[in-house]
Amino acid sequence: MAIGAVRRTAVLLAGVLGLSATASGCSLMSSGSSGSPSLEHPTLRVGYEAQVDVAPLYKAVNSGLFADAGLRIELQQEPSDADAIKALSDGKLDVAFATHVSLFKAAGAGTQLQLQGEAYQAGANTMALVSLPSLGYDDPSQKPSPRIAVNAPDDLGVLTTKSVLDTAGVAQNKIQFKTVPFATMADALQNREVDAAWMVEPFITKAQKALGATIVTDAARGATLDFPISGYASLKKFADGNPNTMSTFRKVLAQAQQQASDRLQVQTVLKDYAGVDAATADLISVGSFPTTLNAVRLQRVADMMQTSQMLANRLDVQSMMPPNEQRG
Repeated sequence: MAIGAVRRTAVLLAGVLGLSATASGCSLMSSGSSGSPSLEHPTLRVGYEAQVDVAPLYKAVNSGLFADAGLRIELQQEPSDADAIKALSDGKLDVAFATHVSLFKAAGAGTQLQLQGEAYQAGANTMALVSLPSLGYDDPSQKPSPRIAVNAPDDLGVLTTKSVLDTAGVAQNKIQFKTVPFATMADALQNREVDAAWMVEPFITKAQKALGATIVTDAARGATLDFPISGYASLKKFADGNPNTMSTFRKVLAQAQQQASDRLQVQTVLKDYAGVDAATADLISVGSFPTTLNAVRLQRVADMMQTSQMLANRLDVQSMMPPNEQRG
């Protein structure tokens, strides 16, 4: 999911390194049988984008949850999924955040990835086709060849837009997609360059507040109801060489995801990194934050991608799971 942001690295917290042994002779960084295994790579460079999806990650870093486990996290803001995955391949990131569609496209193209966590799952109006009253587009079946802004070509926006408009009786090959960054979609609507824009939060609420924008259709309905949106991945080679580090990352992330079940915590932390004020944050629609990697759930995304010809062949998501992760 792309945003027009300049990459910036923010080292938010120092890790807890070299902890002294406790009276029982164990610590978070010891390798004794009674303690946690030592971390091969106690500093991780993790990419993120200023969206609701990463609220648990951001809060966990900021509150010291990762540091308490001996893991130092350096957050790097990425302008797009493509940039994040490239930074991963170039060795500039250890863990990348991206839509599952972007990650699976990369895997289908030959990049050896290992999934490290699910970030976000769609809820009501967390992704939607948004228009303006002046454009006269208030029903998904209203235009036989709608012009739709999406943040990236052949990504989540294209996949889910095709699904919901197909259900409404619009031929998929008649949809005209235009790539527009989230940050300038409102301008594209005002300039009548598109009939609607596929948006996620907080951009939906911002457009509603600033322009009186309306939702043509929720993009998480029918075949895309409760759709898995985004997650975290590392290169398989890096994960294989740092199993204790990545296991610790997954465990802390799961704790953070669990804490994000409190909607108020999510809305509060959005003010710190997503460029929204308190009043806007309070109105944002929030989906769910899975606490486990679920290959069955994610296979749904890969299979829809193959059906939509985003993947030439069927991708076995289970093959991208960390060792010992369950299928369901």
